[in-house]
Amino acid sequence: MARDSASPASNPASASNLASASPLRRLPAHVTVVEVGPRDGLQNEKGVVPTAEKIRYIDLLSAAGFAVIEATSFVSPKAIPQLTDAAEVMAGIQRRSGTRYTALVPNAKGMERAIAANLREVAVFTAASETFVRHNINSTIAESIERFRPVVALAHEHGIRVRGYISTAFGCPYEGAVAPEAVARVADELVALGVDDLALGDTIGVATPNQVATLVPLMTERMALDHLGLHFHDTRGTALANVLTALELGVTTFDSSAGGLGGCPYAPGASGNLATEDLLYMLHGMGIQTGVDLNAVVRASQFIAGALGRMPTSRYLQAALATA
Repeated sequence: MARDSASPASNPASASNLASASPLRRLPAHVTVVEVGPRDGLQNEKGVVPTAEKIRYIDLLSAAGFAVIEATSFVSPKAIPQLTDAAEVMAGIQRRSGTRYTALVPNAKGMERAIAANLREVAVFTAASETFVRHNINSTIAESIERFRPVVALAHEHGIRVRGYISTAFGCPYEGAVAPEAVARVADELVALGVDDLALGDTIGVATPNQVATLVPLMTERMALDHLGLHFHDTRGTALANVLTALELGVTTFDSSAGGLGGCPYAPGASGNLATEDLLYMLHGMGIQTGVDLNAVVRASQFIAGALGRMPTSRYLQAALATA
């Protein structure tokens, strides 16, 4: 694949010099990119990707150097048939030293499966809007929190880290605008439950930088800044602008999906996670280190594109392939 020689992201020394001269202030030196393509990217596909191809996809992402890869989900096969092979996937991948592999777990049964699969990190999932939770997992927010109680207890008993996702943190497909106070209430419940990290999800891609600037300080009253992550969708083209705002506020963990795959099966019109390639290009060009090889991510996206039979939406990926 041809490297974009005009890009400072291709030259770490050049990127570092750019960062030191940047008029932007308070930017972190390093960012953790949580790669969610194997889970959030593939769960929204209409077809089922063969297990062997999922394993190869994750291995390619591991080779790119991610610190965290969300590999699968231990949910009911009826809920998300695309991820019914979670145990087989976890047994088949080559676990890279320095990469944390995580999975979504909805309840105690899912947690037991995650423990059997030798996971050291998991995520639980609720939302800030009642209607979304009802459509998603057929419960209230309060009931979802109660379901997580044994999950967190089991996880901590086995020394497993727990991330708490709050979906619809910036807007809901059924209720519209979501008040920051509603997000804060759910965050309080998750923190009281004992989650180690919080992640705010822009489920339908409606967030704008002013919302980010409002929510992040509210969250840091509840969770240390280095334990807060943001999960943006690029449905309306504002994901990178939101990342930039969050960077200036000190956030250092962002979720993204290789190629821009995925969305949310419960949120109409919400296709398109923030593409990992686009995020890395911006971060590296600003002199922010991630430890991830951008070209290796492109190779992983090319592989999964072949498995899916279509080209992902990442702008960087499309530009790189056009000039290869």
